[in-house]
Amino acid sequence: MNIKKDRTSKDASNGVKKVVRIGGGSGGFNLLRGLKAFPFDITAVFTSFDSGGSHGILRDEFGVLATGDVRRGLLALADEKQADILRKLFDFRFDKEGSTLHKHSFGNLFLVALSSIYGGEVEGIRKASELLNIKGKILPVSLDHSHVHAILENGEEIVGEANIDIPKHNGDIHIKKVFLDPSARIYKETEVAIRSADLIIVGPGDLYSSLIPTLLVGGMKEVLAKSKAKKVAICNLMTKWGETHGFKASEMVQELLRYSGLSKFDYVICNTEPLPPEILAAYEKEKKYPMVCDAALKKYAHKVITGEFFSEADKARHDSKKIAKIISEL
Repeated sequence: MNIKKDRTSKDASNGVKKVVRIGGGSGGFNLLRGLKAFPFDITAVFTSFDSGGSHGILRDEFGVLATGDVRRGLLALADEKQADILRKLFDFRFDKEGSTLHKHSFGNLFLVALSSIYGGEVEGIRKASELLNIKGKILPVSLDHSHVHAILENGEEIVGEANIDIPKHNGDIHIKKVFLDPSARIYKETEVAIRSADLIIVGPGDLYSSLIPTLLVGGMKEVLAKSKAKKVAICNLMTKWGETHGFKASEMVQELLRYSGLSKFDYVICNTEPLPPEILAAYEKEKKYPMVCDAALKKYAHKVITGEFFSEADKARHDSKKIAKIISEL
């Protein structure tokens, strides 16, 4: 489906359009990079319940919120002239075996240091945003320290985002339900941003470990229901073993609706471009397969936008420019 710009509406609008992207994961990085090329007021709402890797260790030791998605968001929205250097610096991991810094990324340590200096995670993020001159702002979905729990179809309970993300159980068994324990409440500034948004985007990203956890916080369903913004879902390019194994696009969107409390999305964006055989072969080793854009998707959106949204790269990634252009035309 081709979307034409409503030039009259655009010209009549005096204010900058407010776009909020909800969710964590690497999928949001490409999307945010594309969006910052347009005259939007961007807010990236990140998942604060990650429990694995460097940010999981820092979360346990320092009692801070998970920093991985903040780091990605800062890089995505940073000044492009600095982006390449910052990406290398922030993604740098100390790899000396036996070192107390082993496996930690510089970006995570940087954010923990700022949080300690300025008395809190939110203030630390603000200072990092100023320092990197980002376009937009980054907010946590909640300041509460919760963990993601998943109940599988066989009744087994999986505790922690990291164990959902990289399953130690049989990933062929589907997830029946996810919840936060202890419960968490939406951060007030995040609630205000969503309430005043012109457009809200959910996805792409890992369904049960990056996207749905942001929808589980208390108050999120209510603010989404009250928001007059257009709601957009972006389907993943690939399924993921342990989370969306065997899913079609309609099943992913159905789960997002289930946890968001929405009856339908205004728009769903879904790639229909075949991926190169060499990329498919590499992902098949990880039990990941293309997420099919099926006919049932029409039941869950007022409009389904399909097209060639794959980025010609060595990984399955959306083309940030194409997706951002589609969003700008909504």
